[in-house]
Amino acid sequence: MSSRRNFLKSTLAAGASAMASAPLVRRAAAQPARRMIVDAQVHLWKTESPDWQWVPGLKPQLPEPFTIERLVPMMDDAGVDRVVVVPPSWPGDRNDYGLEAAHRYPERFHVMGRIPLQNPQSAALLPTWKEQPGMLGVRVIFNNEVTIPWLTDGTADWLWPAAEKAGVPVMFFAPGQVSKFGPIAERYPQLTLIIDHMGLTAAMVKNNAIPAAIDQAVALAKYPNVSVKLSGSPGVSLEPYPFRDVTVHLHRVFDAYGPQRCYWGTDMTNSFAKATYRQRITHFTEELGFLSESDKDWVMGRAILARLKWT
Repeated sequence: MSSRRNFLKSTLAAGASAMASAPLVRRAAAQPARRMIVDAQVHLWKTESPDWQWVPGLKPQLPEPFTIERLVPMMDDAGVDRVVVVPPSWPGDRNDYGLEAAHRYPERFHVMGRIPLQNPQSAALLPTWKEQPGMLGVRVIFNNEVTIPWLTDGTADWLWPAAEKAGVPVMFFAPGQVSKFGPIAERYPQLTLIIDHMGLTAAMVKNNAIPAAIDQAVALAKYPNVSVKLSGSPGVSLEPYPFRDVTVHLHRVFDAYGPQRCYWGTDMTNSFAKATYRQRITHFTEELGFLSESDKDWVMGRAILARLKWT
């Protein structure tokens, strides 16, 4: 009997000890993980050379190259985990340098590549497009007298069904033309469409065209397959950091799309002198009072990873 009592006492003591330590374990497990920070757009380019030349008439956004070696330390200093590389227009329809970044740093860089939009035979590339290591989708541009007509003259018509069928997401930069994507989104409901920079450019500031462009972006929020990059906001601000004059526009777009369809991004080379990389982060994480902590988790990285299926 004495042995039984001793056994029960030791068992109860062990249970009490475990219960006493359990809250500590639960508290440790409940500690929040560090927020994943993903920049939804950065251009990378290297020095022009005989085999890597600019398209005639186009020039880089900065006088010096914006290379992989330059960006990685900036990411480390600012606390940016991943970057979606968007190859710039001036080297033409080539993705080799972006894919080089993804090859060298597969956990940190993936690519939304350029594709020869004016060539319908490019549709044959899409079924195997994402088999290129590090490739997530395509990015197309409609922003000048040559490319804007492609939205209505039939040039771009091949892309939407081909991309939908192949499951290839499409980012598009179409300032002033965003409303034209409503019928596309409706006709191809399984096509992932992402509006670049809320459909804005710095030129719209001079023309007081920002509110109307925001109207166009907000109108597309009714389509579940459309989402938006809240990127490049320093470039459309007339104020220094923290760019309070763009808060109203960011708020309108966020209210329309919600946290799971809005993505922070810098497009930093287009407004390089206006803010540090860290300021571009804290603009969203510290200065936008309408974002909850949960919202920030989505907007600062979780949402773009989910939309592009970057695991």
